[in-house]
Amino acid sequence: MSKIKEICEEKFVGMIAEMGYELLDVEYVKENGGMSLIFTIDCDDGVGIDDCETVSKKIDPILEELNPTQDKPYTLVVSSPGLDRPLKTDRDLKRAIGKKVELTLFAKQDGKKEFVGTLESFTEKQVSVVCEEKELSFDRDKVANIKLVIEF
Repeated sequence: MSKIKEICEEKFVGMIAEMGYELLDVEYVKENGGMSLIFTIDCDDGVGIDDCETVSKKIDPILEELNPTQDKPYTLVVSSPGLDRPLKTDRDLKRAIGKKVELTLFAKQDGKKEFVGTLESFTEKQVSVVCEEKELSFDRDKVANIKLVIEF
């Protein structure tokens, strides 16, 4: 299954970037009794249904030719990452600077595993969040999850 992901990422990351989107992930997973090949895309302005349709129409004929699943049937899905997705990459974190985030640790620090605050900065090794007017730093390898806080 990871070979399918590698083949697709190698073939489509540049093409999707030329269309103005970032290819965040490719998954080949069992869903609803069949297999799905899921491309998750994003861009600075966000991704809507029209964007997903545009990318799908562009990559579908190339996928047919590429045949990464070796003739095994699948449903092609192109989707946005969603508002509540984890922030995993430096690019994700850069876009979230100054925004409210929820940070979850693998193990407790200062008696807690969850912190909510404003993402202040990050480096390759650390991430800093301002919680209740106090800047806290966390080792990135000890952070289980960082997500934007969605307020309505």
